[in-house]
Amino acid sequence: MANEDSREAEKLNIKTKIRNHLMERRNEAKVIRKIVGIIALILILIAGGTALGGYIYIKSALKPVNPENNKQIKVEVPIGSSTTSIGMLLEKKGIIKNSTVFKYYVKLNNISGFQAGNYALTPSMTLDEITQTIQTGKLVREALFKMTIPEGLWLDQIAEIIAKKLDVPVADVTKKMTDDETLKRLMAKYPSLLTDDILQKQIQQPLEGYFFPATYPFYEEKPSIESVLDMMLNQTQVVIAKYAETMEEKNMSTHELLTMASLVEKEATEKADRHLISSVFYNRIKNKMPLQTDPTVAYALGKHLDRTLYEDLEVDSPYNTYKNQGLPPGPIANAGEASIEAALNPEKSDYLYFLAEYGTGDVYYAKTLDEHNELKAKHITNKRKESTGGNKENE
Repeated sequence: MANEDSREAEKLNIKTKIRNHLMERRNEAKVIRKIVGIIALILILIAGGTALGGYIYIKSALKPVNPENNKQIKVEVPIGSSTTSIGMLLEKKGIIKNSTVFKYYVKLNNISGFQAGNYALTPSMTLDEITQTIQTGKLVREALFKMTIPEGLWLDQIAEIIAKKLDVPVADVTKKMTDDETLKRLMAKYPSLLTDDILQKQIQQPLEGYFFPATYPFYEEKPSIESVLDMMLNQTQVVIAKYAETMEEKNMSTHELLTMASLVEKEATEKADRHLISSVFYNRIKNKMPLQTDPTVAYALGKHLDRTLYEDLEVDSPYNTYKNQGLPPGPIANAGEASIEAALNPEKSDYLYFLAEYGTGDVYYAKTLDEHNELKAKHITNKRKESTGGNKENE
């Protein structure tokens, strides 16, 4: 009997332990659920608070820095400035609250066409007012003078324009464009633009073709020659940067691009399709034919030719594309953006020849030499005979 009582007590004790264990597990589970719930709530509050804080901050950054402050602050936007650099400049000057917000505001609103110059901006201006002001180019002061560098110029012609505008000897400008010290400084400042390609032994002028054609404003009476060169090279770098991805895809260097663009520039007339001219050059290279473009002969001779004669074609120079296949060692002139873009994206064609009609500038293309000669006789030889009363000139 005693044994039975003992067994019953033991069973009861086991049941009690199990019940107590289960209760402990339930309590632990409740505590864990509470902790998880609290943590989740905290995370939700943090995320919500962060999102709300971010929303409030961005909303604030889109508003004027100080609606009551109409004090004008002079801000100079350099030529070739990016949206990021403009935003950082405006933030530093206290015109906007945050340059990153400014950058995305410009991007999301598809705003572009910012113009370099000096502006009078205030902390009370909205982002819309600021961007419109920089787009329209309302300057605080007018440029003291402007210098226009046309397309298709040789380095010596650009030097003459600079010398005249700065009222300095041409020799001083030419020296700055060619001396080793200047080249070293400029190559260090523009390493992606001015590579060792410009120092090849066959290059006649290292910086030939690298000064971008444009109208440059100046706000000081006597800018230095160095600052003028910097301004033009910077603009070239800005333009070339637009095509960096395509250049990489086509494995084309800046030097090669500017060289091809210079040929297109010198051969193109107002009526010419630069993309077709570009295609002719590429097609001839592909077919292992010399480019045979007259402007390279003139450059090799170092003189501007009204007409290229047979005797001129004999000049012994790596720039003479009648004697040498492929591109010349470097650019033969400065090319505008239209020619740069065409050199990078030629039209698809089978043309191997082109010519411009004498007197009109109309351009005709041919796939064979026979077709080209027929066009030449019709649009050049006969036209010249007519203009000279039937006297035959050297072709």
